[in-house]
Amino acid sequence: MMRPICLAVALALAVPAAAAEPVSVPYAMPETETWDMTSADGQVFRIFVSRPLAPAPAGGYPVLYVLDGNAMFAGFAEARRIQGFGSSGIDKMIVVGVGHPGEQIYDARRMFDFTAPIATPALKQAFAQYQSGGRDRFAKFLLDELRPAIEKRYSLNTTRQSLYGHSLGGLFALHMLYSRPGAFRTIIATSPSIWWDNQSILAEEAAFRARIEKTPGIGKASSVLLMAGEHEDEGNIAADTKALAERMAALSGHGLRSDFILLDDETHISVPSRSVTATLRAAARTR
Repeated sequence: MMRPICLAVALALAVPAAAAEPVSVPYAMPETETWDMTSADGQVFRIFVSRPLAPAPAGGYPVLYVLDGNAMFAGFAEARRIQGFGSSGIDKMIVVGVGHPGEQIYDARRMFDFTAPIATPALKQAFAQYQSGGRDRFAKFLLDELRPAIEKRYSLNTTRQSLYGHSLGGLFALHMLYSRPGAFRTIIATSPSIWWDNQSILAEEAAFRARIEKTPGIGKASSVLLMAGEHEDEGNIAADTKALAERMAALSGHGLRSDFILLDDETHISVPSRSVTATLRAAARTR
């Protein structure tokens, strides 16, 4: 009488159970953390950090600050982490993305953070719905509030700090080079919007060049890496960046190290992805 029962059990075991519905879980990027930080003047920024798991080397990790963190951080974080499988050593740094709360790739506040007050009437009218002119406030937050906070959390080499910006972020990176040489050892400006506000950044560049020519030590305080895409015709970005690179190269005799990379086949939107590895290499240089 037991045989039918045993047969039924065996058949039941032979029939696979219905597959369970997959459970969706959020993806957490390894070796990263994020938090919101309020500046002294009440602006809220989202801070993203990618850091190695291993203890810092003697002297601390170099650190790379990446603007437009919502858009750029993930690419930099994973590129840094995967380099641990190679021998370049560029994984051994801290990457700090500076962005804004929310899920937008580019927050409208970036225009306020990265620009001076607009002087050109036509441009002011075209962007009347957006705030601008907050770059000095943002620079103060970056240098006087965020950097000390990062230095308290991680073991850093404070003499090896770099800044990356793209588009208006690249324009801001140039402003930092010109107005605060030495604040960052390496400035990486990709596709900088030199055209912005009737090329007003050129006046800052001229003043910077004059300072270097009078005081050579200023040129040795920072290096600059410029990148642009071959097909960046918007605002003549590729041509303007190449021309700037030629003017920067002329300052090598005054101690300024500058490099230029023209990224073949790239447009304004695709430049950031192609610029990541070269940026990490520049930030990792011992000089």
